[in-house]
Amino acid sequence: MLGLMQDWPLTVDRILDHAKTWHPNREVVTRSVEGPIVRVTYGQIHERARKVSNFLQAWGIKQGDRVATLAWNTGNHMEAWYGIMGIGAVCHTLNPRLFPEQLVYIINHAE
Repeated sequence: MLGLMQDWPLTVDRILDHAKTWHPNREVVTRSVEGPIVRVTYGQIHERARKVSNFLQAWGIKQGDRVATLAWNTGNHMEAWYGIMGIGAVCHTLNPRLFPEQLVYIINHAE
């Protein structure tokens, strides 16, 4: 084992796998942009994140590619974040509160 605690890499998608396996019905509560409170379970987030991963792969996104998101901190954004990370792509979160010039700089810097 060479001093490792497990025989698999500790990647972000493993965190969601753990939550789905051990806490599938535990709720994540967020407020949507429109205002209502949204409740979703870790099991549902895992399923939706996998759909995001499959969609991105169908679009030709692969490990190491960069994917930007421009979204508020909601459950949907969490699903996208895990879906992107789940295929080994790099997620660049863009803050909707920034000025356009700042967003352009961040996007260009990330290539």
